[in-house]
Amino acid sequence: MTVIKKSLLGCLAVVMTALTPSAVFAEATEGDVIVTLGEDLSEDQRSSLLNEMEVDENVEMVTVSNEEEYEYLGEYLGDDIGSNALSSSKITIAAEGEGISVETNNINKVTEGMYANALVTAGVEDAQVYVTAPFSVSGTAGLTGLIKAYEIQNDIDISEEQKKVANEEMVKTSELGESIGTEEATELITRIKEEISNENIETEEDLRDLIERIANDLGVELTEEEMNGLVSLFERMQNLDIDWNQVQDQITNIRDNLDEFLNREDTQSFISSFLDFINELIDSLRGWFGSEEESA
Repeated sequence: MTVIKKSLLGCLAVVMTALTPSAVFAEATEGDVIVTLGEDLSEDQRSSLLNEMEVDENVEMVTVSNEEEYEYLGEYLGDDIGSNALSSSKITIAAEGEGISVETNNINKVTEGMYANALVTAGVEDAQVYVTAPFSVSGTAGLTGLIKAYEIQNDIDISEEQKKVANEEMVKTSELGESIGTEEATELITRIKEEISNENIETEEDLRDLIERIANDLGVELTEEEMNGLVSLFERMQNLDIDWNQVQDQITNIRDNLDEFLNREDTQSFISSFLDFINELIDSLRGWFGSEEESA
């Protein structure tokens, strides 16, 4: 496992566990903010991340330790988690019905959609989420703090099993993304959740057939190990007290939020500039190769 992946996985656990029960908002209201910070950040890194998240020292903050990372990720990653807690996050309560929107910085492995999917599994609703780090990391540890922050903001207890399943989902989606592509892995997990909420899945064979059908629809080939891992994950998920109608609503909002991001003027401007750059690069390469051929 690469150093980047270790950092990513460590990030997830760090942010999720550090929050203490004593820091509780009696009633969470739209706009409430809480920040989680990795315990091993330097003072300069800490200040830089707070500035990046546009918050000051008066914001509700919780520190997450490396030991706390192991609590939620140790079962899946063992010593690959790493030894430093650096990932940080901010969660802001959104208006009811707005759904979950995710933005990341310096996160190179876990996509916005992966975070959103795992947060839905944990029972998070209507939140604006930001995950960051002082340098490029995988990002898995970011989920840990986000779930804890949500608990504190809303004065609720999310079951330990639900947290563990959300973490397992994050890890499995990230690993699956390495073999079939991150977008494909995220869409596969999302579609399975959508169909489970719509269909009557009673047996393991029903679940296996559902996953295989959706994978085929997406043009994705799963190994036997990957299939078994997904069946195991969703069996655990089905045993949780999850409101699948709520899951469906949140997934719909996630899709809407992602579409809104892609259609934003600044996003389109960036995409347009990037495509212009690619075209210029291709023209330059074409000219370079053309001159090479003439020289030959």
